[in-house]
Amino acid sequence: MLPIIFILPLLQLIILSNAATFDVKNISFSYIDNDRTSTSRALVDKFEASAYFNVLENFPSKKIADEAMKKGEIDVILEIPHYFERDLVKNKVADLALYINAIDGAKAGIENVYIQQIVKEYNQRIMIDLVNQSNSQMPDQIDVITVPSFWYNKTLNYKTYMVPGILVLLVTMITLFLSGMNIVREKEIGTLEQINVTPIKKHQFIIGKLFPFWVLGLVILTVGLLIAKIIFNVPMLGNIMLIYLFTSVYLLVILGMGLLISNFTNTQQQAMFIAWFFVVIFILMSGLFTPIESMPDWAQNITLFNPIRYFVEIIRMVMLKGSGLQDILPKFAIITLYAIVMNGLAVWSYKKTN
Repeated sequence: MLPIIFILPLLQLIILSNAATFDVKNISFSYIDNDRTSTSRALVDKFEASAYFNVLENFPSKKIADEAMKKGEIDVILEIPHYFERDLVKNKVADLALYINAIDGAKAGIENVYIQQIVKEYNQRIMIDLVNQSNSQMPDQIDVITVPSFWYNKTLNYKTYMVPGILVLLVTMITLFLSGMNIVREKEIGTLEQINVTPIKKHQFIIGKLFPFWVLGLVILTVGLLIAKIIFNVPMLGNIMLIYLFTSVYLLVILGMGLLISNFTNTQQQAMFIAWFFVVIFILMSGLFTPIESMPDWAQNITLFNPIRYFVEIIRMVMLKGSGLQDILPKFAIITLYAIVMNGLAVWSYKKTN
């Protein structure tokens, strides 16, 4: 139990924050060069120079390349047609065929963006070269240039986005599992019946059982915030006490849920399975890994009952945006109501015989 409480959160925060990345790198890239000219070779060199692509092989035919993609050996196939250079020189237009393994749709979309950027840069370069070779005048072009301004995460560092969410995940999982298994363990070893015959009242017993895990949750949060700042350099723009205030109420929700689960289970194994069932659903629908706005309307409505959603939103708002109490007040009110209802159900469902 002690390694689960103290060592596991540290390892998970450090490992998961580095592993759970949105960056797409080491893309297995192959090509079919049917033109075999200096112009087509220059395009391939553009991909070889990119840090995102591993140019593996020049396949002699489309059939062989398709077989390699079916086996999972490559992610992208670029087919350069015959007379590619001739069409560029003569018609100023040429087609390229691009095949992307889209089993992972998000990854395929990012790969397509990378490829389009490289082809665009190549197109601008090759047009200048062709104009110089033909001694003709560059056609008039109107370029629209956008200058983006990235707020709250200027370097687009995925760790800045992921670390607060993973910290929420660890605080939730550990406190839920430990609180859920605690009272069940009392049932298994028979000490719960002895407690039930004592003069202690139900609410006193519940507070005595849950308070240590409430303190433990705040300790885990503190350690996680220190790791986020020292190791990952995650900005903390808002008032850190707002995070502790919200976490204090949020932990009551999770601990009440753990107690409710323990009241309807007889073994630690049962409690663990039920707790894990709910945690998986809450995590997947919390906005931790996928934006809630991208979900169907019915799924977005379900997330309104997900307490992890509010904690993920609040910790990112306070740490990364510098949001104040007025900004988080609606979500704070919802989680407070959630805590009252959940703990009320937990106390009501706990059976004590005097």
